[in-house]
Amino acid sequence: MNYLQKTVFIAVVAVMAVGSVQAQRKKKTTKTSAAKPAAKKEVQTAELKPSGDTSAPKVVTITSAFKPFLKDAAKVNFTAATPVIDSSKIPVTYNIPSQNLFFLYQPVAIKPLALAVDSGYTWQNDQYVKLGAGNFSTFYGEAAFSFGDGKSSVTNVRGNFLTSTGNLPAQQAAKWGIDLLTVFNTQNTHEWTAHPYYQSTTQYLYGYAPAYNYTKESLLQRFTTVGLDVGMQNKTANSFGITYHPQISVDRFFDSRQNHENNIVIKAPINKSFGKIYSFDLGLNADISTASMSLVPNPLQLKNNLYWINPAILFTTPNVKINAGIQPSWDNKAFSLLPDLSAEAKFSEINLSLEAGWMGYFQKNTFRSLANYNPYIGQLSSLRNTKINETFAGVKGTQGNHFNYQARISLLVLNNQPLFLNKYPDGKAFNVVFEPEIKALRLHGEVGYNVQEKLSFVAGGTFTQYHTLDVNAKAWGLPPVEVTGSLKWKVLKDLQVKADAFLWDGNPYMDSTLVPLKTKAVADLNLGAEFTVMPRLNLWIQMNNLLNATYQRWNQYRVLGFNVLGGVVYSFR
Repeated sequence: MNYLQKTVFIAVVAVMAVGSVQAQRKKKTTKTSAAKPAAKKEVQTAELKPSGDTSAPKVVTITSAFKPFLKDAAKVNFTAATPVIDSSKIPVTYNIPSQNLFFLYQPVAIKPLALAVDSGYTWQNDQYVKLGAGNFSTFYGEAAFSFGDGKSSVTNVRGNFLTSTGNLPAQQAAKWGIDLLTVFNTQNTHEWTAHPYYQSTTQYLYGYAPAYNYTKESLLQRFTTVGLDVGMQNKTANSFGITYHPQISVDRFFDSRQNHENNIVIKAPINKSFGKIYSFDLGLNADISTASMSLVPNPLQLKNNLYWINPAILFTTPNVKINAGIQPSWDNKAFSLLPDLSAEAKFSEINLSLEAGWMGYFQKNTFRSLANYNPYIGQLSSLRNTKINETFAGVKGTQGNHFNYQARISLLVLNNQPLFLNKYPDGKAFNVVFEPEIKALRLHGEVGYNVQEKLSFVAGGTFTQYHTLDVNAKAWGLPPVEVTGSLKWKVLKDLQVKADAFLWDGNPYMDSTLVPLKTKAVADLNLGAEFTVMPRLNLWIQMNNLLNATYQRWNQYRVLGFNVLGGVVYSFR
């Protein structure tokens, strides 16, 4: 090989060696850069060979690590079309209030208010007239009228009359009266009442022996009362917790024999409460009477005055009630200190209450009160008030929703109790005598049953055993047993039935020979009914003394037998 060929061969080998070294360096550099995180996920380096070069390529391509992933899907967006404006309707704008409210005022304190009257209720005044007639020439009439608005004032006017004539000579009786009651309400929660009245009763002293002969005019016994009651009360306690109810009553009572009596009664009860449990009661009372008896030859003036006060402390809880007080009294200037003690305990689980007490009080006896009890009394020679001292114990309660009952046993001491004795020789009038002291045992009971307004039954009985009298042998004119009962039953919407029963044991009396006797027992049963025939017209019927017993409540005075009344009731409402 010549010198030139060796030189070319050595140059070609050197060039190839240098190219291989450079390729290895580029390979290492590319691998080192691929190990580092790259911003791009794929790096590619390319060099193109010269055109026409058939030698091995001088381009090396290195690709980084590839992580496959899914391309985000494109969302479908819907664009609503603009609605067409409806020009036939008025657009309405709604304002939604903010959830954070700030008020410019402060709420007032909660205070209790009085219950307002229901404006849906309209006050209506009632007026009615009731007329009837029956056997024994009986005529009956009654009328009532009401006026006012029911809020500021109410006025009721009522009148009645009744007359009957029996089969015995001068067995005739009549009564009639009229009274007016007015109630005024003032704006300062006060209530005023006024009650003028007039009453008249007429009867004849027909209970005399047939051997005597009297004219009808000489037997006339007529009593008349003219009176006025005025009162005032605060309907709610004042700022000091005090309630009061002063009252004054004035009346004049007289008969057809020129006997008369004037009465004035003043009452001023006051109550002061100390919280919900304790309260204090104080009553100031005055009862003044002056009677004039036209006795021949010397008229008699009778004065009967009674004054008393009754302070008491009351302890009241839902289950216990205690009244502790006294009653200083002046009976015609004679002083008496009477007890006023009572207690009541309630057992709510069994609807039962127990009561006990020791009480003293006066029963005012006047010409008017004695004549109302016995209309056949004669002229009075004296007037005394009855002082009563009572020790009692009792029980009362309810059973279910309809039944209620009450029972009491009492030990009584009666001072100056009025008794009634026939005035002989004819016995047609009664003398009033006062027993200084009577001791008595009294049993009293009541039962009741009610079913709304459909059925109502009530009955009561009193048994009194009088003993240890000082002057009189018996309690003349006082019945030892009294039983009464009443039943009201609304059978139909337009039909109502009523029944009454009166039972008495015979009361003791003294005959003309001064022998103590006793009248027969009494059983008086009554039955009545009322039914509607027109919207404002009712028919009624009343039957009295169904057993046709001509008993004697007062010795020598027989009552009417079976009698029946019937008539109409017309309402103007």
